[in-house]
Amino acid sequence: QIWRPITATFFFPVGPGTGFLYLVNLYFLYQYSSRLETGAFDGRPADYMFMLLFNWICIVITGLAMDMQLLMIPLIMSVLYVWAQLNRDMIVSFWFGTRFKACYLPWVILGFNYIIGGSVINELIGNLVGHLYFFLMFKYPVDLGGRNFLSTPQFLYRWLPNRRGGVSGFGVPPASMRRAAEDQQGGGRHNWGQGFRLGDQ
Repeated sequence: QIWRPITATFFFPVGPGTGFLYLVNLYFLYQYSSRLETGAFDGRPADYMFMLLFNWICIVITGLAMDMQLLMIPLIMSVLYVWAQLNRDMIVSFWFGTRFKACYLPWVILGFNYIIGGSVINELIGNLVGHLYFFLMFKYPVDLGGRNFLSTPQFLYRWLPNRRGGVSGFGVPPASMRRAAEDQQGGGRHNWGQGFRLGDQ
């Protein structure tokens, strides 16, 4: 039954006790997935798809090991965790007007879902998988100078080529990555001079 990992990701038992939790998680998926697509991954659909595939594969492996039947919430939480780490100093608002840094948002949602759902296993696994992706893709190779263990496969670039333009501003890469990009932009320019108007001596 090779379709089980896919159906377990998209199926959620909606009922009187789970309907509100389902709607809340759908809101989180739309809100923070779209922010990643138009922010840190703007113009790079292949890289965004690779993040989803990596998180999904890790969650499927964990689900097999822990006999989990539903994988939607862990996948949503992994996407939200990545966004929260890329925007860790942004101030976000939550229920009842509470405000805090984005890096705390996945853990606040974990506690909130525990109150309305009674379990934190799915949220915890999602946070751990999101942290694994963020650490291997950004933190370890960029901020700590380690080896790059993750890279987007070339076939994804062929299917989903990078594009220019779009809307940005919701997410930023780590500080060291921004400094490297600024150094590259500043070091390759040529000073062409001021020029002269016709008729000037």
